[in-house]
Amino acid sequence: MTSMQAIEIPHFGGPEVLQPVERPIPQPGTGEVLIKVVASGVNRPDVFQRQGHYAPPPGASDLPGLEVAGELVEGDFSGRNPFGLKPGDAVCALLAGGGYAQYVVAPLGQCLPVPAGLSVLEAGSLPENYFTVWSNVFDRGRLGLREDGNKESLLVQGGSSGIGVTAIQLAHALGHPVFATAGNDEKCRACEMLGARAINYRTEDFVERVKAWTDGRGVDVILDMVGGDYLPREIDALADDGRLVFIATLGGMKAELDIRKLMHRRLSITGSTLRPRPVAFKAAIAEKLHERVWPLFADKRLRPIIHEVFPAHEAAQAHALMESSTHIGKILLRW
Repeated sequence: MTSMQAIEIPHFGGPEVLQPVERPIPQPGTGEVLIKVVASGVNRPDVFQRQGHYAPPPGASDLPGLEVAGELVEGDFSGRNPFGLKPGDAVCALLAGGGYAQYVVAPLGQCLPVPAGLSVLEAGSLPENYFTVWSNVFDRGRLGLREDGNKESLLVQGGSSGIGVTAIQLAHALGHPVFATAGNDEKCRACEMLGARAINYRTEDFVERVKAWTDGRGVDVILDMVGGDYLPREIDALADDGRLVFIATLGGMKAELDIRKLMHRRLSITGSTLRPRPVAFKAAIAEKLHERVWPLFADKRLRPIIHEVFPAHEAAQAHALMESSTHIGKILLRW
């Protein structure tokens, strides 16, 4: 077999532009492996790419899709292979693109074995969110211990999203107090079930709630995918020496900042995008996840939160659901 089914973006527009097509099966190069896909994750960057706002990095597939799970078929296993992967193994993988397809090529370093106790389908919901959360909350945000020895606290903006439910679960599993915002009471309850104190941002002031819950101290780390006018309020919600980490700008790219508060309270603001980073950077995160996070699935301290699984040819419906923001957790395509 030399061809496969895929979902492409023939031109920018709404969900309806996504089209099933037939394409040649890609061939792995040096340091790469071919995966027969079982499930593809649907993520907000896929929507941005479809709309024309998030172009694939140079050399990446033009097909959308930043994560998959499936079976290793063939490839180059001669380089660094810390998990001992081989053809026939069930894996999940982080991609720079190309995930909406029956077969995909991925760097070996960005592949992880399916965690013990999970199905291959469930594993399709993991890579993009767990790579992103670990890199931004624990590496860039440095969520750890306070000077008094207590665990630092985390505020997650958009707690019911795929990123949100991941950040809540992981920080809670590692013993950190977690707060989260969400847009309605149902989503707030879902966040609470995962271990967070939840704030309905439409009816409550997250600054006031966080201050009340922390006896006026504020929160140590904020993971924000909103931006815009949230920035000055987040500065007020942070504890001294707190860190604010941006991973998206759904609420706007510009905001006003009182630099004096930043200086006087020793605050840090950072942010990142994962997709264009080099393979070596992502491979290092994969090894951390395997060591620190994958065992938490085996002992049931973490679990996939999957809202809905669509047949791959219904990718347009999956994108419409993503844009509606009514989902809680992950959306998947099944091949």
